[in-house]
Amino acid sequence: MHIEIETAAGVEHSAALEEHVHNVVARLDRRFGDRITRLEVFFKDVRPGKGGVDKACTLEARLAGMDPVVVETLSENVYDAVREAVDKVERAIDKRVGRKA
Repeated sequence: MHIEIETAAGVEHSAALEEHVHNVVARLDRRFGDRITRLEVFFKDVRPGKGGVDKACTLEARLAGMDPVVVETLSENVYDAVREAVDKVERAIDKRVGRKA
């Protein structure tokens, strides 16, 4: 699975963030293997400078032979946001794959 990580203003693209994303999405790779061909992770600060629950994570999973699955979460930090997004996309893929089976 190819993983693409992008950040917008207000979110620092760091080695720690990349490592966290790869660790969290490893669960999807173990679970779905080659079904997910590409994963795009995009972070942004929806209320720059205000704090609170303002870090968004949009996660798009490209599935072999199927339409992409896209989810978005909001959290106080990008680390929680990506964990929540992976949980959501896992449930969405389960539903979609279950319907195809």
